Amino acid sequence: MNKRLQHMAYALIATAMITACKKDKDDVVTPTTPPVNEEELITTLRLHFHSTGGSEHKHFLFRDLDGVGGNAPVIMADTLSADSTYLVEIEALNESVSPSDTITTEIEEEGDVHQFFYQVSGANANVTYADSDADGNPIGLESMWMIGAASNGTVLVTLRHEPDKTAAGVTSGDITNAGGETDIEVSFPLVVE
Repeated sequence: MNKRLQHMAYALIATAMITACKKDKDDVVTPTTPPVNEEELITTLRLHFHSTGGSEHKHFLFRDLDGVGGNAPVIMADTLSADSTYLVEIEALNESVSPSDTITTEIEEEGDVHQFFYQVSGANANVTYADSDADGNPIGLESMWMIGAASNGTVLVTLRHEPDKTAAGVTSGDITNAGGETDIEVSFPLVVE
């Protein structure tokens, strides 16, 4: 009888060990949401306009230090001169921290996954890219603005994260097929005199 109990005890221990080592399907952890894209906070956009003749330096400014839902953002835009060409440089900042953080550098370093788009409405202005990423696709931190006759309108400036730069029209500035996520989008008044 003792031998029989001894064999049963060995069998019970062996079964327990095999079951304990076997991975249970319930132990597998699967993420319920995709990983979050850690994006930098952009509180401020500055557009610096340099006339190709070198005589004018104009500015557009967007600043929203407390973010969406707080105080209204500050938006200012200088009047642009008719029949002019400007080299425009964008500066993106996080001014909610001290000292302020320059996001422009990160956008430039990660140029293959960032692109600014400029959608002009109502004003006589045409915007083309003046910079590119390592693959030769535009980033939009630098652009050329060809200004026509006196007019009034707006320009919607949008920064997209991970746009499809190979999609139709994207490299020429058409946001329609770009996809990706919007990091910041600002509508500036565009006055040409």
